[in-house]
Amino acid sequence: MAKTLVRTDFSFPGQKGVYHGKVRDVYNIDDDLLVMVATDRISAFDVILPKGIPSKGQVLNQIAATFLDATSDIVPNWKLATPDPMVTVGLRAEGFRVEMIIRSILTGSAWRAYSEGCRELCGVKLPDGMRENQRFPEPIITPTTKADSGHDENISREEIIKQGIVAKDDYEAMERYTRALFARGSEIAAKRGLILVDTKYEFGKRDGKVILIDEIHTPDSSRYFYADGYEERFQKGEAQKQLSKEFVRQWLIDHNFMGKAGQSVPEMTEDYCESVSQRYIELYEHIVGKKFEPATDADIAARIEGNVKAYLASRK
Repeated sequence: MAKTLVRTDFSFPGQKGVYHGKVRDVYNIDDDLLVMVATDRISAFDVILPKGIPSKGQVLNQIAATFLDATSDIVPNWKLATPDPMVTVGLRAEGFRVEMIIRSILTGSAWRAYSEGCRELCGVKLPDGMRENQRFPEPIITPTTKADSGHDENISREEIIKQGIVAKDDYEAMERYTRALFARGSEIAAKRGLILVDTKYEFGKRDGKVILIDEIHTPDSSRYFYADGYEERFQKGEAQKQLSKEFVRQWLIDHNFMGKAGQSVPEMTEDYCESVSQRYIELYEHIVGKKFEPATDADIAARIEGNVKAYLASRK
């Protein structure tokens, strides 16, 4: 199996700390910059799975970098450079404790809740009689609170503002940016024969301005359907052909794992991990529109360390 990077322990010049997330390891440089390493870890149901996925970190990092550049006219973002295929370096911002999720189609966790009788999601009223994979009249925003560990929690716009989690003006800016980013992402996806079904955005504040942070429009943060055949499959009640991490979640569900107490992660064979890698590469090639060129270095960590140190030195 191809080599994977599942943990990092770098010591960069000016390093003030490191945050190990579910998938990304984020290094604080002088309280001014962030070095974000997209590892090959994969998570589902808020659980980090036991094996890495070859090329996954590179896929995520390069898709995110592509879309950060393609949307920088809509909202300022944190990205400064990508000194390594698995690394983005950018500006440090004070992150808001809310993730902005926007959905154009009733599917995934929203469908699971709807099918159990839920008719209001994050303060948004949902009509009766909807079917799985049906388009909403217009995209809906369903924010969640951002948890340090465990599950993020759904919350309404009104509660976010009422509880002072985000100031009203900042939240309204985040909503505007979310809709504009989703419109741009949907437009780009449509040109590639895809439907951007849902996604999440994270924002922060730097120098008094709201900026876009973290990843954008990757298969970890987004769901894509193939446009060709979408309507026909919907009318027949058939599963949609999709490019997202949902196929991993579905595989886990099929093997009786949803992150609940007492459940065990099914065995991730080498063949299974390779098949997941190919799905990530497939999405990269579809959405970016060019062939994926995997980095083949035997020592991934040494390559990253050298590239990042060289970039930081070039800023002095």
